[in-house]
Amino acid sequence: MSRLLLRGGRLVDPASGFDGTADLLIEGDRVEAISASPIPPSAIGDARVLDCEGRIVAPGLIDGHVHLREPGGERSETIASGTAAAAAGGFTTVCCMPNTQPALDSAALIHFIRLRGAEIGRCRVFPIGAATEGRRGERLAPMLAMAAAGAVGFSDDGDVVADAAMMRKVLRTCAAIGRPFLQHCQEPTLTTGASMHEGERSARLGLVGWPREAEELIVERDLRLNRSIGARYHAQHLSAAGSVEALRAARNRGEPVSGEATPHHLLLTDEACETYDTRAKMNPPLREESDRLALVEGVADGTITILATDHAPHATESKEVDFASASFGIVGVEGALPLYAEALVASGAIEWPRLLAMMTVEPAKLHGLDTQGFGRLAEGGPADVTVIDPTLAWTIDPDRFETLGRNTPFAGREVVGRATHTIVAGEIRFELGAGT
Repeated sequence: MSRLLLRGGRLVDPASGFDGTADLLIEGDRVEAISASPIPPSAIGDARVLDCEGRIVAPGLIDGHVHLREPGGERSETIASGTAAAAAGGFTTVCCMPNTQPALDSAALIHFIRLRGAEIGRCRVFPIGAATEGRRGERLAPMLAMAAAGAVGFSDDGDVVADAAMMRKVLRTCAAIGRPFLQHCQEPTLTTGASMHEGERSARLGLVGWPREAEELIVERDLRLNRSIGARYHAQHLSAAGSVEALRAARNRGEPVSGEATPHHLLLTDEACETYDTRAKMNPPLREESDRLALVEGVADGTITILATDHAPHATESKEVDFASASFGIVGVEGALPLYAEALVASGAIEWPRLLAMMTVEPAKLHGLDTQGFGRLAEGGPADVTVIDPTLAWTIDPDRFETLGRNTPFAGREVVGRATHTIVAGEIRFELGAGT
């Protein structure tokens, strides 16, 4: 049985509140010991030793919102390439969205993703099931059977559940089976033909605008519907200030609701679309500085509790067209950690322990993974660990990505902070500079 000692790092476990210098000893796929005092040589035996001085030793990072495209979209991404990218970004677990071809709307397809992820994944893969058949919003998918097969949540991501009566059925079903619902907040009648934020810039560029209200109306509707149901409701990739306000009010009322922010919405505005750069075409779109600041404030005051990338790779040709015709989306997992650190830690909004909580224990709790010990570091618990050098400067270079996608407006950006080791079930799945 393999053994690994992480020596002398700053161990940060937000779940327990521990933050201090410690040794962490791994045996097999479990954490054997955590010690604030150096573990003596007699207890180390033949363990490989990693010197973690000056680095953060954290629970394995969890991304609750990625698109792995398999089955059906393998030209854009596969489970193999997407999980390799995730591991390179420090993620030990990803939750993949159901907007595949076919959609993940059956127990058989959920089972396929679980098996495929276990077989070839560089990190753990947990599927999100479609809430409606084919993600068409017309009939409920077999959600109970899918939950039994391993779906950790439900969403029609890529599309909203637009019909209010169907939305109520979805929320009631999620409440009954104990799974969260993750909403893609987009009122479709307000976004027909839209390709960027509606405002002065879209008008000047001659592009159809996407108003804030398209997101805010869905958030407000869903929160109202859920008030008497009490399902775990999660608003994905928030972009508008009004959505943050509505979520804040609901959380202050004690409702079981949460929201997530992405690196691009925390750092960029619609100014990135100025040159018709299709790499900046997002769903939801990049908005104005006031919206960006509202998202940062929402993180700082605890309204937004989860950070997720919405990793959305596309084949190169789908971005190398005119702006209105280009695909929406950005690859995210390999550069997310330093971008979050830039937007939130370097800006003074929060500190590293809270940043790590939003990437570990918070998504683990949303998806029920905390009951399996994920999202925390504890003796006897899963040996999923991310080692981070918070001072390492590097340049984001899509040509060096593991993902098949290259679509990011952050290409060439100089950033600080990087995962140096990604450990899954006690096995090093990524080691910076090791050619993995």
